Amino acid sequence: MRTEHITDTQTKITLDNGDEIYLVGTAHVSLNSVEEVEQVIDTVQPDRVCLELDRGRFDSKTKAKDYSAMDLKKVFKEGKAFLVLANTALASFQKKMGVQTGSAPGEEILSAGRIAQERGIPFSLCDRDISVTFKRAWRKSSFINRMKLLATLLSAVFDREEFKPEDLEELKKSDTLQEMMNSMAKELPSVKEVLIDERDRYLASSILSAPGHKKVAVVGAGHAPGIVKTIEKLEKKELSADIEDLNTVPPASKWGKVLTYAVPVLILGIVVFSCINYGFSQGVRAFLIWVGANAACTTFFAILSNAHPLNWLVCAVMAPISVMSPILGIGIVSAIVESDLRKPTVKDFENMTDDIAHFRMWYKNRILHAFMLLFTTTFGSMLGTVALFPILLKVLS
Repeated sequence: MRTEHITDTQTKITLDNGDEIYLVGTAHVSLNSVEEVEQVIDTVQPDRVCLELDRGRFDSKTKAKDYSAMDLKKVFKEGKAFLVLANTALASFQKKMGVQTGSAPGEEILSAGRIAQERGIPFSLCDRDISVTFKRAWRKSSFINRMKLLATLLSAVFDREEFKPEDLEELKKSDTLQEMMNSMAKELPSVKEVLIDERDRYLASSILSAPGHKKVAVVGAGHAPGIVKTIEKLEKKELSADIEDLNTVPPASKWGKVLTYAVPVLILGIVVFSCINYGFSQGVRAFLIWVGANAACTTFFAILSNAHPLNWLVCAVMAPISVMSPILGIGIVSAIVESDLRKPTVKDFENMTDDIAHFRMWYKNRILHAFMLLFTTTFGSMLGTVALFPILLKVLS
């Protein structure tokens, strides 16, 4: 295998069998990237174009959106809230950058597909399903790293810094990208592994196995160096071309389940201890103190989040029950109830990527409002159990 760096963003790979791959590394919101992709395709005249897109993202960008397809209840019940929120945050960040630079997010990828269709060139969608990527990143991260990931996504969304076209062109340079990759590997190793390393391997294998002898592959600049290295390993048979293992989602951590049931066991233990050592009435009193603390804290955060008044009552009643029977958390309950009492409109769906960047709109957009209640009432219940309950117990005893 031979590699030739044509420009900072273009690499020609000649395989041992003579097949050629022209790898174009782009900034997903750069107008120059859109023009570059068209120029490369017209110059190379490939027999196949490979895109850094999965079927779901491709359809979402090319087909009319059916907002009725998003079932919020299902999203909350199946634990997909983080996936939807992360997807929305990422889309919002890219859209903001695209507005500032004059290019829609991922336009160069779509342009490559559109140009290929216009010229009668077949194209392949070579990326892994985005939902699998996010689920693997979430499952393989510790609690601290999950919080870091959420904080990183939200801080990027709320950041008001202006991006200039020249800044994005600088980001496509390999030394700048490598510095960013090293920083991510240090701060969020499991996330970097899933979002970058695994996808480098997935993209490389998909590009290599795609039909054709002269291919143009359009990918994000951050993946280009890793893809070149992976293709070299695949050519030398140092790495398996089988990527089925990258499509599986690791099982949830056993510790998460243990902690979920540890709280009700601890509470019952305190009640039983009080009954044995101080009498039945004191045990009941301790339990009622906890119920009051948990319900009050959860309801307070529901009110603070401007939940529907009926949802206040639901939170007060269901918060203690949800802790003692942790099959359905109070955050999920309050989010489902809120989305039922204040049903989202088409406008809420259409404006999600814009509204997520403005904190006040989390109160107005009914979808984001339900997500906010998911987090705030969960936090309120935790605060009532972990912090307020021991204090009240000490004071009242």
